[in-house]
Amino acid sequence: MEIIATPTCNTSTLAPYEPSSQNPWDTRKVNHVYRRLGFGASQDDVDAALSLTPGQFINSLVDTAHNMPPTPAPYWGYYSNDDFSDYETQNFEFFDQWRLQTTKDLLEENLRGRLAFFWMNHFVTRFGVYFHAPYAFQYYHTIQVHALGNFKEFTRAIGLDPAMLVFLNGVENTKDSPNENYAREQFELFTLGEGNGYTQNDITESARALTGYNDWPEENGEIYFNPETFDDGVKTIFGQTGNWGYDDVVNILFQERGSEIAYYICEKLYKFFVSPATDNIGPTIIQELAQTLVNSNFEMVPMLKKLFKSQHFFDEHAVGVVIKSPFDVVLNFLKETDFYYNDTILNALIYYTGLVGQEIYDPVDVAGWQRDESWINASTLTGRWALIDEFLDYLDQNGYDSIFVDFAKTLTNNSKDPYFITKTLVDHFMCKELYTLSDYDIATDIFKWEVPQNYYDQGIWDLDFNSAPYQILILLKHIARMPEFQLK
Repeated sequence: MEIIATPTCNTSTLAPYEPSSQNPWDTRKVNHVYRRLGFGASQDDVDAALSLTPGQFINSLVDTAHNMPPTPAPYWGYYSNDDFSDYETQNFEFFDQWRLQTTKDLLEENLRGRLAFFWMNHFVTRFGVYFHAPYAFQYYHTIQVHALGNFKEFTRAIGLDPAMLVFLNGVENTKDSPNENYAREQFELFTLGEGNGYTQNDITESARALTGYNDWPEENGEIYFNPETFDDGVKTIFGQTGNWGYDDVVNILFQERGSEIAYYICEKLYKFFVSPATDNIGPTIIQELAQTLVNSNFEMVPMLKKLFKSQHFFDEHAVGVVIKSPFDVVLNFLKETDFYYNDTILNALIYYTGLVGQEIYDPVDVAGWQRDESWINASTLTGRWALIDEFLDYLDQNGYDSIFVDFAKTLTNNSKDPYFITKTLVDHFMCKELYTLSDYDIATDIFKWEVPQNYYDQGIWDLDFNSAPYQILILLKHIARMPEFQLK
């Protein structure tokens, strides 16, 4: 099976999308927004969005995300090693708790959750390296606070986050033993892009300016600045010479390379939210977004609103061109079915998403998951199917199969037509209608199962029939195996 994300031919502009009879504001467009700006939506959420204009809907999503308070700290959120009664056991337990809480946030927070997960794959740290549950919480807290804020201040804050100081060796960076890891990744991955506007000398001099954050009185506790380990000599960074320190590096970086930073970040956000293919759109769209970011002094909300309200974002060529991540597969399905789940189910799904390539808090390396086509290979594809299979089988085997029927009844207005039921359920999960209409016939035959044809012809069968829960179960499993299901 080949999963094809069609290359974009999107020629629409960043002018606001205005619905028309030829280009209506409808369920398909609302689902497009929710799948990109969140992790899907229930039918009630979709219906509520349709009562708003597109602009009102986007404003509501962005403003709600921007004003959302961070998730409250767990009682252990700022523990050092000394505060644990049994570090080896509790550290794992606390991390599991926080990983579960983060997944719940992704399910519930729409754009804030989606952007938090994006930034966790941009300002990458790996739990397997710093290995301290409170640092995982503190890192996530930093991400949440700045997810829709000022990108310059986000860059300033993340470099002093304990998880980052440990992961990229900032805590080891002293005047007597300089470590360039963070300085290099700050330019190459976090702000400018590889080889874009900086030299090795800029890295070396910046690393000297970033020294001093080495005072670590309690193991895995708070990390303080120590003037004794700070290199207070003269440094030259991007052509500016002085006795620069941590804040100076950030200020000089954004002063001297602001336009490059804006373009790099906007292009990365564009690839994430709109399409991984930017070759066919030319630089104009990214440049407009970057200029908006610069004009707002790196406040991200105006740029995000401009993109999400645009004709370009809602263009038909922007729909169904991104391959779902493993978390998309799972969380979208949960949201779009509104099926029952509990902590046991979520923990199992978190485990299985890790097996198919997306282990939360542990991206593959400092460059993060490369997304899109990298999610799919012969092994991970069958694993993605298993994510849905295992969830549905759990519901079926634990007495929740009636929700399959309720789901079908709600979507189809309790129809008795097997083709209509099948097509409605298929279309509910897809960005667009299936490429080949005969695929609906194949799906219908699967749904009809072993029920005699005359039961359908004579109206004997309906969704209260005793085999209906199983029929819906096997249809949902078939839907999850369709190539189109892998796209958003």
